[in-house]
Amino acid sequence: MFTNLNTNPEKKPRLLGPLGELSHAKVSSSDFKYVKETEIFGQAEPAEYIYQVIEGAVRSHKLLPDGRRQIGAFHLPGDIFGFENGAFHRFTAEAIVDTIVRLVKCQSLEREAKNNPAIIQNLLKMTTDNLEHVENHLMLLGRQSARERVGAFLLEMHGRLKSTGVMALPMARRDIADYLGLTLETVSRELSAYQRERCLRLAGPLLREITVINPAGLAELGRARG
Repeated sequence: MFTNLNTNPEKKPRLLGPLGELSHAKVSSSDFKYVKETEIFGQAEPAEYIYQVIEGAVRSHKLLPDGRRQIGAFHLPGDIFGFENGAFHRFTAEAIVDTIVRLVKCQSLEREAKNNPAIIQNLLKMTTDNLEHVENHLMLLGRQSARERVGAFLLEMHGRLKSTGVMALPMARRDIADYLGLTLETVSRELSAYQRERCLRLAGPLLREITVINPAGLAELGRARG
């Protein structure tokens, strides 16, 4: 289920980061609110929009031939997603929690880009940011041990959520496992191990509230004990 927020006159378009530079251009865009677990777009559907998370969190995933799910990315507030090098989406995108997403029509961007070099520069910046994230994820999957993968993921979220205290992860452990290419049991075991080693503290009803006590130790233990 989703709601078009532009029907509410009190809801004004909000743009973050590089996409904010497009706010004065004649670009067609809308805000939508997606309820938790709602699909935003599906694999193989036409790629007509690019998307920005305003509030909440989104996961992009693909089903493998054996039925397993591989999560390619988690998109947090400010992140851009939905870029494609073809006419169709290669992944499915879903709201992890209740999420507000800004949709920008690709045709509108392309039309304005012909007359506005700044738009081309911003699109290039957004594209390179996405490529950097993909490269970081590939490096993460290339780590040899489960301990290293979980530790690197926690440090990634610690930085991306800009946490200075308790880090509230929007994603479940099953999501983390499918992102890291691990089992649910392995992720739970490694989180508990990091807590015993006093690198972090788990709290909350679902143990998603994480306080990173020792970021340097988190990285070091992941390398040493993997």
